[in-house]
Amino acid sequence: MDTTQEHYTFQLSDKVTRQKVTFKNRYGITLSGDLYLPKNAGNERLAALAISGPFGAVKEQSSGLYANQMAERGFISLAFDPSYTGESGGEPRNLASPEINTEDFSAAIDFLGLQKNVDRNKIGIIGICGFGGFALNATAIDKRVKAVATTSLYDMTRVMSKGYNDAVTLEQRTVTLEKLGKQRWEDAENGTAASGPRNLPEKLQGNEPQFVVDYFNYYRTPRGFHERSVNSSGAWLITNPLSFMNMPILTYVKEISPRPMLLIAGENAHSRYFSEDIYKAASEPKELVIIPNAVHVDLYDKVDIIPFDRLDNFFKENLK
Repeated sequence: MDTTQEHYTFQLSDKVTRQKVTFKNRYGITLSGDLYLPKNAGNERLAALAISGPFGAVKEQSSGLYANQMAERGFISLAFDPSYTGESGGEPRNLASPEINTEDFSAAIDFLGLQKNVDRNKIGIIGICGFGGFALNATAIDKRVKAVATTSLYDMTRVMSKGYNDAVTLEQRTVTLEKLGKQRWEDAENGTAASGPRNLPEKLQGNEPQFVVDYFNYYRTPRGFHERSVNSSGAWLITNPLSFMNMPILTYVKEISPRPMLLIAGENAHSRYFSEDIYKAASEPKELVIIPNAVHVDLYDKVDIIPFDRLDNFFKENLK
């Protein structure tokens, strides 16, 4: 595995330039991003996209790949590391927050709207996996966003608080919250927040659910490995779920309307129900695209499966 600092999991297009940028969110955290620019842009102001995800990934993985592809199609694209992860600031490390990660998208919109070559009336968002949920939440609250697309959407507040397919009982939830409370005492006594077990094992044992195998085959192999990715080589803090347990981020998803929403999910993805449920809950205009035979992680990096032409058309039509 290539573990060099400048390692990217994809090739930069020869039609695109990439530059490192930083910007601050409303909480004073400095975020690190890569700005992808079409080489043949000229002097006209272009439509722009803020892109992040998956949950536990870094900009050198899926979000950068998406930004590279969308810049090839004429969009100024910003892929960024969320707060507390990757090259972005924030202490302690390996922490996520439904509020702050939503804000990270709006901070990216701030940054894009200040660029002289960006038309600030033509800014959209792409959110991948868990950052699909934050993307929708940001769009609901931030009326500067004119269109939003998600791929392999996860609602992290729903899955952390209710489990997969909402299977967690009140008794199980209560036990979890009691354990998290005890962990807070330990963290307070130790003066530091403890990390949980590694997100993915060193090796598969052979009895894992298929979606864990799929994650492993992306994050733990040369295909998608990056040393700064929490999912590739690290662990979230044990108390990370706390703020997700009672803050349902997609309560106001109807307020994205009349701005358009495009939800893309794999036919065989374990996460497919998140996209289908949001599609039902959202107001028009909305579109749900199911990719035949695809699993969740196929939409991370498989450029022959990810419908980039569909994304291109969606944003070209809606960022006018």
